[in-house]
Amino acid sequence: MTVLLPGVALTDHVFTVPLDHADPGGETIEVFAREAVDPARQGEDLPWLLFLQGGPGGKSPRPAAADGWLGHALKTHRVLLLDQRGTGRSTPITAKTARGTDAELAARLVRFRADSIVADAELIRRELCGDRPWETLGQSYGGFITLTYLSLAPEGLATCYVTGGLSGLDATADDVYSRTYPRVRDKVNRYFARYPHDSGRLDAIAAHLRLHEVLLPDGDVLTVRRLQTLGMCLGMSDGAEYLHWVLEEAWTGDRLSDLFLYEVMMATGFVGNPLYAVLHESIYAQGAATGWAAHRLLPEDFREDAATTLPTGEMIYPWMFDEIAALRPFKGAAEILAETDGWPALYDPARLAANRVPVVAAVYYDDMYVDEGLSMGTARAVGNVRTWVTNEWQHDGVRVSGGGVLARLMDISKGAHGS
Repeated sequence: MTVLLPGVALTDHVFTVPLDHADPGGETIEVFAREAVDPARQGEDLPWLLFLQGGPGGKSPRPAAADGWLGHALKTHRVLLLDQRGTGRSTPITAKTARGTDAELAARLVRFRADSIVADAELIRRELCGDRPWETLGQSYGGFITLTYLSLAPEGLATCYVTGGLSGLDATADDVYSRTYPRVRDKVNRYFARYPHDSGRLDAIAAHLRLHEVLLPDGDVLTVRRLQTLGMCLGMSDGAEYLHWVLEEAWTGDRLSDLFLYEVMMATGFVGNPLYAVLHESIYAQGAATGWAAHRLLPEDFREDAATTLPTGEMIYPWMFDEIAALRPFKGAAEILAETDGWPALYDPARLAANRVPVVAAVYYDDMYVDEGLSMGTARAVGNVRTWVTNEWQHDGVRVSGGGVLARLMDISKGAHGS
C-alpha cells in the first residue's frame, strides 16, 4: 500500500532475512523498510539512497512530509528508510520480546551488530535493485555501518554520504570514552555558561533525591545518577535548551513536578530502544571485551556523590540494568556481552585503504558523541574519502539543517568525482 503525504509517496516493504546470515536455513526474522519517492516521479527509474539511522537501536525516521534532508534527497533519488534489525517494525527487541536464558539472549543479541545489518541490506538491495549498487546516507552509527559495508560488500555501493559517523577503525571502547568524557565536560561547561542557574537546579534536585525516594510514573526510582543521564542530549543542536526547559519546571512547591518526572522517564527510559543500551559498547568491540568501559573510566567529577552534579553524556553504565525497567530483562545478557572477547572485526583496514567507492563525510568539529580526532584518522586511512569539517552544526546537523548538510555533501561529491 502507498500513502501520499505532502511531497512524498510512502510504500511499506517487509523482508524475511536469516537471524544468522551464516546459517541461512535457520531462524528468520523480518526487516521493515519504507520507500519514499516524489509522487510525480514514482514511475521513473531513479537511483536508490539507503538511509542508515543512528543508534544503535534507533528506528528510521517517520516522515510527515518531504522536508529537510529527505526533501532534498527526493529531488534526485528514491529513498529507503530502513528499520535496522531489532528496531521499529523489524522484529523488535524489547523488554517484552526478550526471551531465553541470559546466555541465549546474549548469543542472539550478537546477531544485531553492524555486520548483520549490512548482510540484511545486501539481501534487500538485490531484491529491489538487482545487481545495481545503491547510495547510502549514514547518520552517526549509520556511518559506522557504512564503514562495515565498505569492508564487507563494497560492490553494493555507488556513493556513500556520512554525517557525524566516521568511527575509529581500531579504537577500543576505552579509547572512545577516554576521549569522550573531556568533550562532555566541555559541553557541560558551555551549558552552565549559557544557563548558570541550572547548575544549582541540578544540585538542588540531587540533594532532594538523596533525602527522599522519588518514583517516576512507571515506578522506577529516580536516582541522582539517572538524573545525570539527562545530559545525553547536550550534543544536539537544541540539547541545552531542552535540558534548561525541563529543569526550569522541575518543582511544584517543595516537590518535584509531575511534568518533570514524566520528562525524565521518557528521556531516560529506553522503552523504545533498549538495543541502544544493550549493544552500545559492543559497537566498538573488535577482539577484546569492553568490560563496561564507560563505567571504569568515569571521572571523579562526574560521580553521583561529587560536590557539583554534572550531567553525563552518551555512556551506558551497568547500574542502568538494575534501575531502569525496560533494561532489567537484559541485565544478565548485558553482563555477558561486556565480558565477551573474541568479537569479530567490523572493519577490514586493507580493503578500506584500497576503497574506490566515493565517500563524502561531514565531520562535526565539536561533536560530543563521535570524536573528531578519530574521525579524521579514519578519513586518512580509508581510500577515496572527502571530508567537510565544520562547527556550524552539531551532531544532528543533517536533521536540523533543512537539507543543507546533505546538499553540501552531494555538491562535494559532484565536484570531487565528476558525477
